[in-house]
Amino acid sequence: MKEYKVLSQKDRWFSGKFDPAALERVINELAQQGWIVKAAFSAHLPSFSGSREEAIILLERDL
Repeated sequence: MKEYKVLSQKDRWFSGKFDPAALERVINELAQQGWIVKAAFSAHLPSFSGSREEAIILLERDL
């Protein structure tokens, strides 16, 4: 059985700002818990000021 986690730049680890160094740190911390990055992509999301791009990372681990 598998478990999945979705990370985005809106998560608490990034304080609302995307930072590649913070992303690397979070992925390494989650890897120690058994999480593996399965996919990464950019999502085009509507917003009050038009639209924005948001990084999305899908992680997986065995239960």
